[in-house]
Amino acid sequence: MNTKPEPTRIAILGSTGSIGTQALDVVRANRLLFSVEVLTGNGNADLLIQQATEFQPNAVVIADESKYAYVKDALAATDIKVYAGAKAIAEVVQMESIDTVLTAIVGYAGLASTMAAIRAGKQIALANKETLVVAGELVTTLAKEYGVNIYPVDSEHSAIFQCMAGEFHNPIEKIYLTASGGPFRGKDKAFLQNIRKEQALKHPNWDMGAKITIDSSTLMNKGLEVIEAKWLFHLDPRQIDVIIHPQSIIHSIVQFTDGSMKAQMGLPDMKLPIQYALAYPYRLKNDFPRFNFMDYPQLTFEKPDTSTFRCLPLAFEALHRGGNMSCILNAANEVVVGAFLKDTIGFNAIPDIIEKAMSKVSFIPTPGYADYVETDQETRALTSALLKDRD
Repeated sequence: MNTKPEPTRIAILGSTGSIGTQALDVVRANRLLFSVEVLTGNGNADLLIQQATEFQPNAVVIADESKYAYVKDALAATDIKVYAGAKAIAEVVQMESIDTVLTAIVGYAGLASTMAAIRAGKQIALANKETLVVAGELVTTLAKEYGVNIYPVDSEHSAIFQCMAGEFHNPIEKIYLTASGGPFRGKDKAFLQNIRKEQALKHPNWDMGAKITIDSSTLMNKGLEVIEAKWLFHLDPRQIDVIIHPQSIIHSIVQFTDGSMKAQMGLPDMKLPIQYALAYPYRLKNDFPRFNFMDYPQLTFEKPDTSTFRCLPLAFEALHRGGNMSCILNAANEVVVGAFLKDTIGFNAIPDIIEKAMSKVSFIPTPGYADYVETDQETRALTSALLKDRD
């Protein structure tokens, strides 16, 4: 009798981005364990075509509808189905041939497809933190209703998840999310006044996409992770703390009610948490570089400078206020980060504009999905208007 397990069939949403390409590295190294059913990309049609040619998925989706014909023609000699547009992404994740959906689309755009995958009963490997930032209560309730597991891919949340293995019956007293501090750790507002995007995009430890790298430089990424952690691990905001750990070796820490602490350590390499999420509960042998204590004779920790990097306290404020406030925070941040990447605003203006948006957009204490959609649209329009007023 053949007892060889069937490979896990994966849809990778955002396959052309940083997480997506590293997920395909994991698949490439474990062809007997994983197969690719769906690949989706935003606008990088050439890379999507290259990936589809190598992995021969059932279907691909290019979000940029203007590139549909180009992708379709390039894959015409294959049996791969080609679709275009955001709605198509939310539809393909429901295919019966998919077991797990890796959601690596950047930003709010990942929410609809993640919810569609949950409703279709797919297991979720979550790399799109904004899904839980925007609609954490809605998404986690939906996952519970449909019996779907959400496996975290963010290195910090994967660390917490790994520390919880064998401890799920033991209540958490506190978690510590670690942050490298980004490229501007120790700098003051005067220094940051003239920062350019080229400087902000040089992260000291991690190789990530542009948006998340800017978020890391402002500490907004850590703020979004605080909100994500609240929903993933059912925590009160007072149970979540952030510490600066410049070496990025300890990825996060869990403290239990007896005072014991567990930390997950390793070199900063996103392939490890990706692999853990896709293969859970198994740990797969790999050839990733190994940590050497002698290369890191000192592991250091600092308090975050929340007066200079105000995005972090703004995220805590949004979490404490609840309702649709985290959705407002996220939408405003996406708009201002886009503006910063286009050199239309300065670095220090990022938290200023987000704070104004949080004070002006309509607050909804108990939002539903339609409220989140409307909040996102309202916030983007208002934030764009605030940017124009600065011109």
